[in-house]
Amino acid sequence: MEYFLNIMGSEWMIIIFVALILLFGTNKLPEAGKKIGKMVGEYNKAKTEMQNQINDMTKAEPENPTIEGPVQTERQKLERMAQTLRINTENKSDIELKNAIDAKFGPKEDSSENKFTN
Repeated sequence: MEYFLNIMGSEWMIIIFVALILLFGTNKLPEAGKKIGKMVGEYNKAKTEMQNQINDMTKAEPENPTIEGPVQTERQKLERMAQTLRINTENKSDIELKNAIDAKFGPKEDSSENKFTN
């Protein structure tokens, strides 16, 4: 005959609470609660710092160029994109700038070709 406990979530909380009282006594529970609170606070602080660092790093990435303000010519557009991607624009033609910008984004995938043909 198999015997197993059919205990739900709230019942587990009661069992854990009783076990803590038996282990620590009623005097040490507030101290344990404070320590757990400090640990949770430190965890949240570290998590927030990591998220801020990740956000700062992604903002600094040159992968997402932005054009600020209107541009009058295609050349101005290319120069601003190149500057955002940290590409030197001196003595480069429009075609050279386009190629350098394309190189920063990697090779293009041609969606018109069916890559799964035999």
